[in-house]
Amino acid sequence: MGRAVWSREVGWFVAIGVASTAGQALLYWGLRPWSPPAVANLVSLLVLTVLNTEANRRLTFRHAATAPARAHLGAGGLFLLGYLVTSGAVLWFTHRRPDASPAAEAAVLATTSVAVTVVRFVVLRLAVFRTAHQAPKRPRGASRRRRASR
Repeated sequence: MGRAVWSREVGWFVAIGVASTAGQALLYWGLRPWSPPAVANLVSLLVLTVLNTEANRRLTFRHAATAPARAHLGAGGLFLLGYLVTSGAVLWFTHRRPDASPAAEAAVLATTSVAVTVVRFVVLRLAVFRTAHQAPKRPRGASRRRRASR
């Protein structure tokens, strides 16, 4: 992958990530007065993960020939990781500071989301949105041998 492509991908990913993190924090903050931290995080993360994945599929990794279903399925596993890490951080924070405001919780959520985002970029780039030259190479004739053995 060329430096220009890498720079473009990182730039789009950061822009989408900032917007997604802000959106998740705002949605969490809005949901928090009516729901416990884990539920507010689940809903806000679910909504923003779908939007984030689609934006990254269309803008960041637009040259990868990944079907929308595969992109969202791959992001689903990352969603679970992100939910566990961010919920753990927020629950730990509320345990240590039970009197903390929802805005403070949202700040912890946003900070933790940045760490999760770094892992998310690497996994999306290397596993979900692989380009043709990144895909594992099959030995020549491998597909023919499989068909012949059936």
